[in-house]
Amino acid sequence: MSDDFLQTAIDLFNQGNLDGAIEHLESMLSDNPDNAQVHHMYAEFANMKNSEAQEDVIPGRKIMMMYKKAMELDEENMEYIADFASFALECRRIPVAVKEFQRYARRLELEDIPIDEILFTASRNIVDAIEVMDPSKKNPMVQPWLQQALIWAVGGLGYSKDEAVEMITREI
Repeated sequence: MSDDFLQTAIDLFNQGNLDGAIEHLESMLSDNPDNAQVHHMYAEFANMKNSEAQEDVIPGRKIMMMYKKAMELDEENMEYIADFASFALECRRIPVAVKEFQRYARRLELEDIPIDEILFTASRNIVDAIEVMDPSKKNPMVQPWLQQALIWAVGGLGYSKDEAVEMITREI
């Protein structure tokens, strides 16, 4: 599908008319229910709207459904997976976010791409979200999430977990 299809929404957004862009995308949804790009762009713009307003002007559940629909329609699109995982993390749905970031990481691995900036940033954001839930970070429920975040953090620095353990425990 060409970029022209979404150009009106993009133009409205570029003109600073986020509400108009969202309304335009919403009107496109009924005629294009199987278009992943429309669902994804709607979710992205709606999330921006809520971030600007610092409240849920558009219900988070609706945004989450739009991200999920985009992923369902285009299962190969790694951007959709990463954006949904980031949104889930913003909503403090840590288990969902970690699961989706793991799916994103597996896709990277299949393409022989090392840990990227998205996972490196996710590692910090996961730890931040956990600290809100459990400042001590000792709850057994959060331990697997912390471990995954640490693996992505050291991976983002260019080390495997084994290399990182070796370096950290080496006498200097």
